Amino acid sequence: MKFEKQPSYSLGQRSPSNKEILPGEGGVNVTLVSQSTLGEINRGRVLQALYDNGPKSRAELARLAGVNRTTITGIVQPMIEEGLLVEGDAVPSDFKGGKPARPIYFNPEAPMLGAVLLLPGRIQTCLVTLSGEISALSKADFDPHGEQDVFLQILKDTLSATLSQAHRAPFGIGIASAGMIDSDNGVILAVNLAPVLAGLPLVDILQEHFALPVVIDHHPRALLVGDRWFGPGRGQQTFAAIYTGEVLGGAFYIDGRVYRGLAGSGGELGHTVVQIDGELCNCGKHGCWETVAALPWLRREAGRLGLANPESVTCARLVKEVAEGSEAADDLLDHYARNVAFGILNLQQTLSLNSYVLHGDIAGGGGVAAERVRSHVERLVRKRPNQEISITVNGIGEGHTALRGAAGLVLSSHLKLVI
Repeated sequence: MKFEKQPSYSLGQRSPSNKEILPGEGGVNVTLVSQSTLGEINRGRVLQALYDNGPKSRAELARLAGVNRTTITGIVQPMIEEGLLVEGDAVPSDFKGGKPARPIYFNPEAPMLGAVLLLPGRIQTCLVTLSGEISALSKADFDPHGEQDVFLQILKDTLSATLSQAHRAPFGIGIASAGMIDSDNGVILAVNLAPVLAGLPLVDILQEHFALPVVIDHHPRALLVGDRWFGPGRGQQTFAAIYTGEVLGGAFYIDGRVYRGLAGSGGELGHTVVQIDGELCNCGKHGCWETVAALPWLRREAGRLGLANPESVTCARLVKEVAEGSEAADDLLDHYARNVAFGILNLQQTLSLNSYVLHGDIAGGGGVAAERVRSHVERLVRKRPNQEISITVNGIGEGHTALRGAAGLVLSSHLKLVI
């Protein structure tokens, strides 16, 4: 399916004026920031305030976004007229005799965001509203060692089935993909467990096919973006996301921005060394964090300790068996949590990241696993005074978080002036 080109508007920009006046033209003073640019920035700040704080009145939005109360209506009203925002029912004022306030939030009927989660052998697609609700979920399998043309047809068909349920053309399509991603150029460079994806310029291919903006990023960074827009990272300016599964990955949100590194190469946390001369990693180095804090290690240790069906051991299963009184499960869970904590310790000491959101297998252990990780970090780290370490889990599941994160990549591209 291909969407027809329509009169477009951006989440983060107003429509341009009929005539741009050049700085200095006709006696106009030269300024560092034009009024049109200032309008885009203010619009973005208001949208950001809504994501960080939920539905708010005009007065509250003016305060949170740092804009003048006399101009907030001029910022908000066009977005209401465009169908991006809606006003809720009036809420009685806290002040005696004050005018009832009407909270403003995202319109459920606004254009949605297309999202794709691409993992070895598995595709998930969905639509995500501006407030994070998921619908039109479609799934498909593909041969990770097959032909690219076959994979692309499966992906296009699956995504078309989702997009066909959108009542208006989406703002764009975001892709969360496993592997090594060149996010600047929209190319999947390599995926060890899915060679069919290697060298695929997926952004260009899908943009041409669907006539929509497309953005792609590494799976752990998409988890982080999902946390930032719709989860435990809402309103935070600095935190990290940590993912454990068949591999280990992570991503950073530092001073209000996602850190990607050169061409998206930053954040290879699984291949930071935590054990000099340790086990050989599939990257060729020894002692990488991934070798002691991912599912392959956990299951080998389960076999060594004599746990039943070690090939099916997960963090969630260990937590369950600990609750049932298994000492072996308790020891293994604690060892696993300590290994995860060692990598977090290095991040905290290097970047002073005191807030972490766990994903994947380790998050399957819920609050029990998170507390074990936190307690090990607390014992190991040399903290400054009044620095508390926060370790939480995103409780909605990896798939939904990654899909929301893929949608969040589209939001981030629209609101690039403010994030």
